[in-house]
Amino acid sequence: MTNGEIGAASQGAPVALQIDGEMTIYRAAELKDVLYGALREAAAEARGLALDLSQVTEFDSAGIQLLLVARREAQRQGQTLHLVAPSGAVREVFALTGLAARFDGEQRGEQP
Repeated sequence: MTNGEIGAASQGAPVALQIDGEMTIYRAAELKDVLYGALREAAAEARGLALDLSQVTEFDSAGIQLLLVARREAQRQGQTLHLVAPSGAVREVFALTGLAARFDGEQRGEQP
C-alpha cells in the first residue's frame, strides 16, 4: 500500500482498516466516508473495528474529530473500536491533548 492510500489491513476477528498518510482537514471528508463504511461492515458482521494507525504521517484536530466520531458511532452500534499501533504523529497529538487516556484500552501495539 503506498503512502496516502486507505485499505483493508488484514482479515480476522475484527474488521481491519489501515489508514496511510494524513489524517488532516485535507482528507477529513474522504476518511469519514471510509470510516463509516468500515463501521457499517463491522456492524453487519457483528465484529469490532481495528483501526491501524501505524502509517499515519500527519494528524491534526480533524483527525481527532474523526476518531471521536468513529468511536461514538461504534458505541452507538454496540461495536468496539480498537486503535492499532498509533504512529508517532498520532501519539504526539494524543499526549499534547490528553486524549491518550480517552482511548486507553482501545489502543494496541505502539510503534517505537
